[in-house]
Amino acid sequence: MSSDRKILLVAACALIDTDGRILLAQRPEGKSLAGLWEFPGGKVEPGETPEETLVRELEEELGIATKVACLAPLTFASHTYETFHLLMPLYVCRRYEGIPRGQEGQALKWVRPSALRDYPMPPADEPLIPFLQDLL
Repeated sequence: MSSDRKILLVAACALIDTDGRILLAQRPEGKSLAGLWEFPGGKVEPGETPEETLVRELEEELGIATKVACLAPLTFASHTYETFHLLMPLYVCRRYEGIPRGQEGQALKWVRPSALRDYPMPPADEPLIPFLQDLL
């Protein structure tokens, strides 16, 4: 086991609309894992909680506003990539203001829980699917 492997903490959000669909964002060209679909979110910055990260990232990435109180923890992913280990708590959010739009040019898609596996995802995101399918 490598002791110099960095642990990266990334918070992710399953944004759920009134129709019970989940928002997926496509990773833009030029980023690692480009073209794959993922749950919106981002890296937890020093001094931030995962919930604060999601409030900030949802505004930056999607142009929507939510509050920490509207984020409910569901599960987490723990996945080893080649150069780091990813720890990613997944939160569910049903209450937000605004209409999600890709602020960074990324494609967005509202997806039924049963269709989530139709979208290629990063390895860390895939194990989260059954939890969302059970929830919805």
